Amino acid sequence: MKNSPPPLAQPSALFPSRAERARVDDFLTRELPLANARIAQGSVIPTFNLASFKSELAGFDFRRPRALDELLSWSMAQLEHGIVHMTHPRYFGLFNPAPTFAAECADRIAGAFNPQLATWTTAPAAVEIEAHVLKAVALRAGLPTDAVGHCTSGGSEANCTALLCALTRANPRFATDGARAFGAAPVFYISRDSHLAWLKIAHQTGIGRAAARLVPTDGRGRLDANALVAALEEDRARGCVPVMIVATAGTTNAGMIDPLERCAQIARDGALWYHVDAAWGGALIASDRLRGALAGIEHADSITIDAHKWFATTMGCGMFMTRDANVLSSVFHVSTTFMPSNIVNLDPYVTTAQWSRRFLGLRLFLSLAVAGWQGYGEHVERSIALMAVLKEELAARGWSILNDSQLAVLCVAPPAGSEEAHAVAKRVTASGRAWVAAAKFEGRDIIRVCLTHGEATREDILELVSALCARP
Repeated sequence: MKNSPPPLAQPSALFPSRAERARVDDFLTRELPLANARIAQGSVIPTFNLASFKSELAGFDFRRPRALDELLSWSMAQLEHGIVHMTHPRYFGLFNPAPTFAAECADRIAGAFNPQLATWTTAPAAVEIEAHVLKAVALRAGLPTDAVGHCTSGGSEANCTALLCALTRANPRFATDGARAFGAAPVFYISRDSHLAWLKIAHQTGIGRAAARLVPTDGRGRLDANALVAALEEDRARGCVPVMIVATAGTTNAGMIDPLERCAQIARDGALWYHVDAAWGGALIASDRLRGALAGIEHADSITIDAHKWFATTMGCGMFMTRDANVLSSVFHVSTTFMPSNIVNLDPYVTTAQWSRRFLGLRLFLSLAVAGWQGYGEHVERSIALMAVLKEELAARGWSILNDSQLAVLCVAPPAGSEEAHAVAKRVTASGRAWVAAAKFEGRDIIRVCLTHGEATREDILELVSALCARP
């Protein structure tokens, strides 16, 4: 019979029965913690055979279906042995700590309900939860009560949003005409020790990488405010159009905080957008005792903080906050006939770069709700205290301490006459005992150690010291 309806849906590999889903959920709930326990006792670095892995992977031609149990076990085994384990308590590398359990739970909830956060109309509860937690973070950072915020894929998207806001406020015609609207080259200012994703951002926004002015540091890893003033004067004399000053609160290599108050004043004097990139160091706002290190962040027109860094949510979850909701909406507003609503300053698709949006904010909402600001404050304070232990232990063994960060990162160099920093970092990492990075600080080769893992202990610090000081 023509146009007959399809038969009733039956359980399938893609959509199994409720009983089968519950069984698989129980399997993951049991096996994932066991894998994490093995990881904590094993190597930080991959231990698998790449040739064997590629051969196995090539066998997945997707012609023959396989059992989900087999696939889940295979996938977990590859990740257990085939990645650098940022969840390992002796991973002292970049700013990607082991996630909070609440954030892991949030991912399971968001994945199961799969809300689309493009519009308030389609997911009012999810949009309101995300807006609420972002408002709380903005207020804690010192922004006014009418500040707005949204989650991003990470710090790069958040920082790109800041530059788009700065360009649009400097010349509203930028929204329609792009960089041509200025008639001269728009430029913005960042420390040479800032996260150089800013160069990619300048390219993405269409003003070109040369628009990112790299300001010298003061010899201690912080943006030199006098050099910033000189660069502004020189650019204006050349006919350029300054639009934004960026201060970094927690540089990648050394955890340094730029002079936030002075940068804010220079931005005010020049009527420039002032952005604080606190992707990592912004978590200090949680600590009543330490948040004074970020004095001046409250003057920002916009702020970036990554929840997936020191706030320890799952990857990736950036945050962008601004005191200027109108500029933000003018950057991203668009009107279409197929969207169920078009509510300025409420529908995320008209106030952010993304269109389809995952429910990211639940990760921080649950984590912050279960721990409170006090719990998060203790989390960051504990990391800093453990870094103080490392500093003391290495100094006692003749190592040079090269940075004076107020955050949980240490730049060190081996004693004179011993291995070079890069060689030490390579040896330690290759051992699997710990993971550290070789980097540069103020032109000098260093070993960079950062601690954000909420379950690392003094014993892990002492194991790192032993690995660093071991004879080659």
